[in-house]
Amino acid sequence: MNTIVGTYECKVDAKGRLLLPAPLKKQLAASLQNGFVLKRSVFQPCLELYPMEEWDLMMQKINKLNRFVKKNNDFIRRFTAGVKVVEIDALGRLLVPKDLVVFASISKDAVFSSAVNIVEIWDKDLYEKSISGEDVDFADLAEEVMGNTNDDNGIS
Repeated sequence: MNTIVGTYECKVDAKGRLLLPAPLKKQLAASLQNGFVLKRSVFQPCLELYPMEEWDLMMQKINKLNRFVKKNNDFIRRFTAGVKVVEIDALGRLLVPKDLVVFASISKDAVFSSAVNIVEIWDKDLYEKSISGEDVDFADLAEEVMGNTNDDNGIS
């Protein structure tokens, strides 16, 4: 798993293409040849860009689900709804399909935000709202999510 780092802003052109900022393109260079999967986020009004290697790992997990359990089938259908295989062209542009642009309400300004091993793609205004802290106390969230975990040397 490669860790992706950074948050980058870009403009959306008239054809719905996003120009990957150079630092992000450099981090994704090893994945450019294999392509990417672009999908709707489960929890947020944004898109998720998976390098193909990461998508394959996710599919390995999902393929372990018993398809004879209705909830599993429902989950798989919703998780993969709108999934597209995409490529970044020679100029470093990503063409976002229209249905995904509509889902994420991406207009003229977009944000690429690293999420460990994938990249979230947001409409800039929605991204700013999501990180503003109005709906979540981040200190409480950090304590709840990370407060009870210790690594091998006892540092959390």
